[in-house]
Amino acid sequence: MTDHHIYKKIEIVGSSRTSIDDAIQNAIAEASKSLELIEWFEVGEVRGHVENGKVGHYQVTVKIGFRLKDS
Repeated sequence: MTDHHIYKKIEIVGSSRTSIDDAIQNAIAEASKSLELIEWFEVGEVRGHVENGKVGHYQVTVKIGFRLKDS
């Protein structure tokens, strides 16, 4: 077993019609389908789409950090 870890960070955009929190959850859930060892996330930009004068959906840029195997 090593005494250090090596991480990789990717950036994705999650979206939701419900809330910013839901957009973050959707991004993490989708990333978890193809990435293993996810350990943390950072929220960057928050933006949205306006439809008929109201928020149509939220978009959140999320950086996902995951540990590389065998590190």
